Amino acid sequence: MRFAVLASFAFAALSGVATRQITVYNACPFTIWPAMYTNNHIGGGVPSQPTGWEAPAWSVKTFGVPENWMSARIWGRRNCDFSRPGPNNCLTGGCNGGLECDRESGTGVPPATLAEFNFDGSNDWYDVSLVDGANLPMRITNTAGCPVAECPVDLGPNCPPELKGPFDASGFPVGCKSYCKVTGDPAACCTGSHSTAETCPNTGVKYYSYFKTACPNSYVHAYDEPSGRALYTCPTGRRADYTITFCP
Repeated sequence: MRFAVLASFAFAALSGVATRQITVYNACPFTIWPAMYTNNHIGGGVPSQPTGWEAPAWSVKTFGVPENWMSARIWGRRNCDFSRPGPNNCLTGGCNGGLECDRESGTGVPPATLAEFNFDGSNDWYDVSLVDGANLPMRITNTAGCPVAECPVDLGPNCPPELKGPFDASGFPVGCKSYCKVTGDPAACCTGSHSTAETCPNTGVKYYSYFKTACPNSYVHAYDEPSGRALYTCPTGRRADYTITFCP
């Protein structure tokens, strides 16, 4: 297997010593630009790893994150041109900032497949989220034998027509949008009168079955836990390190 290994072991975090390792492997046959966002307003630690970088095909980057890494996400950006300002500098997943996303408001523009993490001291909570749509296949594995979260399928080509896109210069769909993002329907977005698990079942989300059938081990809608295959945990005591693979 060919690897262009770009290892960056950043053991110091902005708010404490990092004690876990996150590895990001781009197994796609093209360059992507991974990005990372950590909500630094809820008391957790923030990694010192830059919030965005270029990842050529087959490249690997490893960095440390703090034991109390909270409300964090990593995603991939596609077809980027950072000479353009603002969040539309990538065809999918762009963020405020440039190559490095703004640490305060640098979440990705949908559609974007997300790896989400929350280390609460008792458990590591993690998932592959399609709530904001999908732009790249993704898998989360770990060193502790805990469950695998994944959406290993490129959802763009077979995406329902009203959700398909955006498209690259060749006309290929590089994303599949969520019905919520396309329509703003409260029953799909779990907002307004549908803001609870009881009032926002997955049966009210058009195209839920397309995403969940293709990627059963992913988090597809805002209250997807009842599916039993959406949100995963690993006991903190196992001290798992995690690998996020794009295009597994």
